[in-house]
Amino acid sequence: MPDSIARADAPEIRHDWALDEVEALFALPLLTLIGRANTAHQRHHDPAALQKASLLSVKTGGCPEDCAYCPQSAHHRQVDLTRDRLMEPDTVIALAARAKAAGADRFCMGAAWREVRDGADFDAVVTMVRGVRALDMEACVTLGMLKPHQAERLAEAGLTAYNHNLDTGPDFYSEIIGTRTYADRLRTLETVRAAGIELCCGGIIGMGETTRDRAALLHVLSSLDPHPESVPINALVAVEGTPLADRPPVDPLEMVRMVAVARITMPKAMVRLSAGRAALSREAQILCMVAGANSIFYGDTLLTTPNAAPCEDVALLEALAPAG
Repeated sequence: MPDSIARADAPEIRHDWALDEVEALFALPLLTLIGRANTAHQRHHDPAALQKASLLSVKTGGCPEDCAYCPQSAHHRQVDLTRDRLMEPDTVIALAARAKAAGADRFCMGAAWREVRDGADFDAVVTMVRGVRALDMEACVTLGMLKPHQAERLAEAGLTAYNHNLDTGPDFYSEIIGTRTYADRLRTLETVRAAGIELCCGGIIGMGETTRDRAALLHVLSSLDPHPESVPINALVAVEGTPLADRPPVDPLEMVRMVAVARITMPKAMVRLSAGRAALSREAQILCMVAGANSIFYGDTLLTTPNAAPCEDVALLEALAPAG
């Protein structure tokens, strides 16, 4: 095990993690790993704080990308999914207001596009961003690849963060996606950063990748300077009709390990417990939080896949509240 693992819970922010170091973190005894992650978490965050975000698909289906996990891909024609046009800004803003009333303080909007195209649809998204920010909520969008002038327009509208996940490590990426390269994704992250917008960038486990692939994803993210402000950790939600429909469920403790290593390597990031949370017990979710997760998506669906039921989240939040 590399000697620098001993520095894993040091307070300094590192951008020089070696891939072998990150992989060695995954190999630590689980309780040791969680302890180190919790130490890092408490040094940089209020351990009692949990951000609640709401996620809405503002344009669903028909995406030209071939991502093997995604039911919105036009390549997966056996998926039972209704394609919808871009929603009207007033409708989206009203839903954001409802999400705020339910306790969310971040509103995320996803459009099933390969890339942003100038025109009426992009103008509408800019209007959505302005409307959400006017509600005093954080606003995040995921729209695919974008050009510098488009990123600048989103920044001017007040966009808090742009979500553009790397999904997995560089070596496994081509097994999952063939219509966009890893370099394309990194270029988009650079464009977002150059516009002064925060990065929301994470990945998915359970797609058939190895532990080293998981380590490679976090290695790439932790090498960015600054680190992404937001790192969503997703477990594959296997959807019938997609190439990954038959993948077995992710062991909840694998989610705990992924969260913990993300927290150690990127101590200041918001680590978001994202897709796949509906399959986790209340106790497994809390263990992820002990390991460093400090944000959840709050609501019935995550784009097109089920999320934890509202009654389950009420029980979760009650369990996290002060006793008595």
